[in-house]
Amino acid sequence: MTVLETEDLTKRFGKFVAVDRLSIRVEGGEVFGLLGANGAGKSVTMKMLTTLLPPSSGRARIVGLDVRTRAADVRRVIGYVPQMISADGALTGYENLLIFAKLYDIPRRERGDRIHGALAFMDLDEVAHKLVRDYSGGMIRRLEIAQSMLHRPAVLFLDEPTIGLDPVARAAVWDHVERLRREYGVTIILTTHLMEEVEGLCGRVAILHRGRVMAVGAPDALKAKVGGGDTTMDEVFAHYAEGAIEDGGGYRDTIRTRRTARRLG
Repeated sequence: MTVLETEDLTKRFGKFVAVDRLSIRVEGGEVFGLLGANGAGKSVTMKMLTTLLPPSSGRARIVGLDVRTRAADVRRVIGYVPQMISADGALTGYENLLIFAKLYDIPRRERGDRIHGALAFMDLDEVAHKLVRDYSGGMIRRLEIAQSMLHRPAVLFLDEPTIGLDPVARAAVWDHVERLRREYGVTIILTTHLMEEVEGLCGRVAILHRGRVMAVGAPDALKAKVGGGDTTMDEVFAHYAEGAIEDGGGYRDTIRTRRTARRLG
């Protein structure tokens, strides 16, 4: 079953075309990656799909709901974990989830079970009543995923979910993301610059360059198409991005990445 579909989805800022006629389909239960160099259009695409930015033209539907005309309904069936921290460090993990349960209008009689279930699933039940500012970066990210899943969405959007995390914390987040897909059938759309993450999580990816989709497919299929058995995903990325890999991104990208890494600490 197709749960996300875009048709010529486009976003313009004045004369600048940030996303240019993007057409993709994502099936239920997939982990689908959006790849591209800085400025390729990944974040703008993510914001349109999560109703944070209106498209300039084209259409996008999530479980049959148009993101432009049914935005409120779309928000009820999606979860979103932004790149920047969304958890409140001055509150406990339980308190953060309680606030989200109220925001999602989860009935009072169900809140306790939902919160405890989410904390247990993310292996955070033992730190539920500790302040989030004392959590590790990986624990914070798992808490944010728990927040986004409280209302049991059909589609979960993750914007660079492991940025700033050490290898052990990254592996823990990957494990929980895979469990969400496997045990709950959640469809996951993620952006990432980590090819290791792509190979470990994504069934298929779309590679963007200057707002356009250059390739869509499974990592192994794309590697075979580009150069055969010895080809790496880094080489696939470079091939389809037409050498657009930047040396660490621009000044603003560097500041944003360092701030996020420092906060996840």
